[in-house]
Amino acid sequence: MMGWDSWKKGFDAWENTTAKHLETVLRSPLVLGPGGALLTAVMRSKASVDGALDSWWSALGLPTRRDQERALHALNQMQSRLIDLEETLGEIRAQQQKSSQG
Repeated sequence: MMGWDSWKKGFDAWENTTAKHLETVLRSPLVLGPGGALLTAVMRSKASVDGALDSWWSALGLPTRRDQERALHALNQMQSRLIDLEETLGEIRAQQQKSSQG
């Protein structure tokens, strides 16, 4: 157990020192500026690739992700309206039963 405690203390000391140093480095404008520029370039590249893939899928006559999302949204709207109509119909039937019984 003594070996473990010794190793753990050494590891904790190393971790604390490394964390402090790394936090200082990552907050530096010399790291943040180029990091932000790199992230911007990657996101622009991703947008270009996504656009090319959408065009390719469309050329094959297949729905793109946006097309699928639109269809799903329309389906959800229709389902909500159908549920509302079923509830309204149930209320109307209940009223008719009450009036025919009374």
